[in-house]
Amino acid sequence: MTEPIKIDVWSDIACPWCYIGKRNLETGLAETATDADAPRVEVTFHSYELSPDTPVDFDGTEIDFLSEYKGMPADQVQQMLDRVTGVAADAGLGYRFDILKHTNTVKAHELLHFAKERGLQKEATERLMSAYFTEGRHVGNIDDLVALAGDVGLDTDQTRDALESGRYLEAVRADQAQAQAYGIQGVPFFVIDGKYGVSGAQPAAAFAQIARQVWAERAEEPAAS
Repeated sequence: MTEPIKIDVWSDIACPWCYIGKRNLETGLAETATDADAPRVEVTFHSYELSPDTPVDFDGTEIDFLSEYKGMPADQVQQMLDRVTGVAADAGLGYRFDILKHTNTVKAHELLHFAKERGLQKEATERLMSAYFTEGRHVGNIDDLVALAGDVGLDTDQTRDALESGRYLEAVRADQAQAQAYGIQGVPFFVIDGKYGVSGAQPAAAFAQIARQVWAERAEEPAAS
């Protein structure tokens, strides 16, 4: 049987285009599921911090953050957020920048590595992104992360221990080092089967097309003797 296509995704919980890209990837792959020879795909998420210097408890709105940290005029930030909200809505996501709590995401990434070890990375990634962009939850605070981990079936005591000990920080840094080695300078970034790089929140149709293309290439490869 042909091995699954491996899609490695570098993203940040606090990246609005990453959640859009994630949803478009899922929609595109769902489209291929009805093919006569449907591609089999394994998706793995990897850590990338857009703003590692962000405080855990930022006192202000998303507009305040982008104005203060990025030096952008408030009206320009509002226009940008309105545009992103519209694109997110097209992907089926209800962004709420008015209640969003901007925070440092390193602990959220540590949680995703803990979840990965327990086979729940996909569920944890969705839960954290939804909590951050649509529910106004605090994804930088350990207490809040433990509660969100419990939502996807992770043991809350084990989660708290994992986050307080910081033992998954090394895995986060390894992902970031790999991103640097690949030359990734922005996210979302998708590496398909270790040989194709796709940057940005591409439309669902683009993800469907590349999955079919790579699957067809696999079928043309000579069988291993």
